[in-house]
Amino acid sequence: MIGWLNLGSLVLGLIAWILSAINIIRNEKLSRNWIILSIMSLSACSISLFFQICSFYERVKAEDWDALMDTVSVIASVPAILLIGTIILNAITLYIYRNRAE
Repeated sequence: MIGWLNLGSLVLGLIAWILSAINIIRNEKLSRNWIILSIMSLSACSISLFFQICSFYERVKAEDWDALMDTVSVIASVPAILLIGTIILNAITLYIYRNRAE
């Protein structure tokens, strides 16, 4: 179960960044669905972070203290990088499309 949660978290994190990158790349076409892609990106990031919390919970429930001690630094830093990256990419998208609307 923990493996699937980690894999799902990784895939959804990549999807969050890819959707934001698509928004930035397609800025010259004045895409009308940029808001939907931004919401999907933030949603994928949120679900990815939720999967990490569930993975952490499963390890605590199994009382796998050695695994927790080995992975706690990664569990603390990687989601922060994902969250900061997603926010920055979506902020760039908002800046690009806000200036296009003027």
